[in-house]
Amino acid sequence: MVATVSVLLLLLVALVVLRGVTLSRSRGSVPCRLKVGSGGWQSGVARYADGELHWIPLMGVRLRPRHAIARRGLVVSARREIDGGLYAIDCGGSTRGLSLAMSADALTGFLAWLESAPPSAYLDVA
Repeated sequence: MVATVSVLLLLLVALVVLRGVTLSRSRGSVPCRLKVGSGGWQSGVARYADGELHWIPLMGVRLRPRHAIARRGLVVSARREIDGGLYAIDCGGSTRGLSLAMSADALTGFLAWLESAPPSAYLDVA
């Protein structure tokens, strides 16, 4: 009985790890941390899709994004360097209280994506 539970638990852990590796290596995905409000940073993967940035947590079982951040109305209110060579940006506008942390290359791509919005979109990049 204990052996069966151990095997099932090990299999579940292996599937969660495999999901995380698959998400982080899939095309168009960027490792990204997310912080909502005064909570802590959560590791995940960000993907650009149809005018939105989809954030999927690295650990978990769901394949759907937990947060979909719309480009329209998104305001980058502050940028700062945090530990580990990551850069954090605070987002305002329609997504108040949301912060993203990513590498310098990923931040450059994010800002280029944000600035490449159609002319009818409201943009403000700090």
